[in-house]
Amino acid sequence: MSNLLRVIGKRLIALPIMVLGVVLLVFIVMSFSPRDPAILALGESATPEALAQYRETNGLNSPLLVRYGRFLVGMVHGDLGTTSGGTPVVDMVSRAFPITLQLTVWGLLIAIIVSTILGVIAALYRDRWPDQLIRIVSIASLATPSFWLAILLIQWLGDIPGGSGTFPAVVSSWIPLSENPAAYFNSLALPVIALAVPVTGSLTRVVRTSVVEELDKDYVRTAIGSGIPYHTVIARNVLRNALINPLTVVGLKFGYLMGGAVIIEIIFNIKAMGQLILDGVSRNDIFLVQGVTLTVAIAFIIINIVVDLLYVLVNPRIRSV
Repeated sequence: MSNLLRVIGKRLIALPIMVLGVVLLVFIVMSFSPRDPAILALGESATPEALAQYRETNGLNSPLLVRYGRFLVGMVHGDLGTTSGGTPVVDMVSRAFPITLQLTVWGLLIAIIVSTILGVIAALYRDRWPDQLIRIVSIASLATPSFWLAILLIQWLGDIPGGSGTFPAVVSSWIPLSENPAAYFNSLALPVIALAVPVTGSLTRVVRTSVVEELDKDYVRTAIGSGIPYHTVIARNVLRNALINPLTVVGLKFGYLMGGAVIIEIIFNIKAMGQLILDGVSRNDIFLVQGVTLTVAIAFIIINIVVDLLYVLVNPRIRSV
């Protein structure tokens, strides 16, 4: 238990350090933008005097480290700046991020369930036809880009000319789960499938390899030789030990899915983080791009730390040292 607390303490100490590093990196990169924040706020027609006054009032003439410190203070108080349209960035992010998070979580959940089933079956039928078939399917899934699959799904199943009309090709308005579950899942189906398929292929290979390695260990042969039923050994020992390693990959896949969700949102016209980044880049809106990038990066860090803690909790070798 002492080792568990030590690992948790290290992760919690590392959290603010990594967040500060990410904030510094994003802030420095965005500071090199040729776009003048004063022109963004006041418009192209603003007079030089007004622009100079805006820069002085908002501290834009201060050294980079001073501006970084002010940005950190503002971020702690929930202020990520203001867009060129005068809207607080934090308001836009707070509306968009939950939608991106839902897409990511659903995609990851489906990928975990399907890949666990396929990976275990492939390992139990190693080198036989189910394993060969699952290998072909998983590699094909792994090699399929999400954006390309999304376009194919729209053409096949979307409500466009030539499609089956089963699912909406464009999500014109986001329907919360609490309001209409059927419409929620109907609008979510194609984006989530497009996100989940490549991750499912990758995780299936990881689960299959981990289960095969566990099946080859001596304790499995000993347990079966001593008369314990095969399915009992698999369910109680092999799966519990084999599924620990794939857990570490889940954290990385979460970041992959969140990055993919940003592109998928643009394809399906979902008003979330992807649309915000597109708007920010197309309008050269520094504060909007900076706020969205920081939010996604910090979410990725937090999720990976949570996964690290889960790994420690479920792994008896680390927990008991």
